[in-house]
Amino acid sequence: MLSTMLKGKLHMAAVTQAELWYDGSCAIDADLVKLAGLREFEQIDIYNVNNGERFTTYVILAEPGSGTVSMNGAAARKVQVGDRVIIAAYAQYEEAELAKFKPKLVYLDERNRVERTTNTIPVQVA
Repeated sequence: MLSTMLKGKLHMAAVTQAELWYDGSCAIDADLVKLAGLREFEQIDIYNVNNGERFTTYVILAEPGSGTVSMNGAAARKVQVGDRVIIAAYAQYEEAELAKFKPKLVYLDERNRVERTTNTIPVQVA
């Protein structure tokens, strides 16, 4: 049996651009893509914390070290520059792989600088 798990995410990324007339995609600083274990052309889900929009697109690379997070094409209609978003990728794993499974979680500040990385999320308390 395969289980679909969170593979990697960029948490609270700030949208730096919204380019309606560009190939539909999400351009992300190549350094951040690598750190979160994402790949160019990989499908991603984006959750806009500011307005609740949730949509699917794919990764394209932006200049390393630029901090760029650009929503392109139709995705540009789902955000405003400055919105904070969660960018998540999922993968399917066999049961045997899950014993060693660890997601790559990257937490960003308002300028898309890395605050911390981890592979766990604390248990939510009531």
